[in-house]
Amino acid sequence: MDPYYLALTTINLAAIYGLLALGISIIWSSLGMINMAQGFTFAVSGYGAWLVAQHISTNGLAVVAGGVITGALAGALIGGIAFIPLYDKPNFPLRSLIATLAISLMGGQCLLWIFTPRVKALPKIFGIGNVHFGPVVASYDKIGSIVCSAILLLVTLAWMKSSRRGLEIRAMMQNPEGAALVGVGLRSTAMAVMMVTGAMAGLAAVLLSQNYFISPTAGVTPLVKGMVVALAGGLGSVAGALIAAILIGFIEAVTAVGLGGQYVLITQFLFIIAVLLVRPRGIAGMIEHTRE
Repeated sequence: MDPYYLALTTINLAAIYGLLALGISIIWSSLGMINMAQGFTFAVSGYGAWLVAQHISTNGLAVVAGGVITGALAGALIGGIAFIPLYDKPNFPLRSLIATLAISLMGGQCLLWIFTPRVKALPKIFGIGNVHFGPVVASYDKIGSIVCSAILLLVTLAWMKSSRRGLEIRAMMQNPEGAALVGVGLRSTAMAVMMVTGAMAGLAAVLLSQNYFISPTAGVTPLVKGMVVALAGGLGSVAGALIAAILIGFIEAVTAVGLGGQYVLITQFLFIIAVLLVRPRGIAGMIEHTRE
């Protein structure tokens, strides 16, 4: 097993899964909602990027922008259906869980009806070729995925630390009731959260679709893996999500090379079970204590 290939694959997978897991963690910690429609956002974003490539431009930047914008719009739609009308109702976490699951199921059927079961492929937005870094050989796809994911993560974190809206999101993550008392607009902030996390899922969809086809059910596996990473890292913890993304990416790379792709989910679920048995709140999760 080539250690350089293993390290590069781990970083590539960690960058993409980190986008999905961070979005799930931010939604939970700020809104108290488990977004089961994140997989639908992933799938529809892939189709948004494909439509841009088919009808507007095959330029890599345009395709990425198509996926990110579609993801942000899908996030706003989910927020308008599953958060705004339900937040003041009893048992909001359960109601929103059912609502987002319903959105995911209905959205998948709509995509199936509109685009048919036939899979779609995105153009190679980063080109075709390899770059040599000493003994390491990296394809353009992997380098582009790592760079784009890192840029979006850094921009998102910087926005959350420096902008007014980002500070409002952080206040809601720390103490939702206290944030409301000091005048943080709950609904407008929630829509910002949903759009930002939707954009993350949109970028992840474009990046993963460089190696996998787009289909109406393409978001199921990324949703599961995003949930695994978010739970292992600790819901609400940015650092925990990034650490867990690296570990999950490493486990997937080792399992795929050593045992075969059919064993990837088994080893990942064994990992999360082990983590939660040792540390029920995840690697760096403190959100339950904070929200209580």
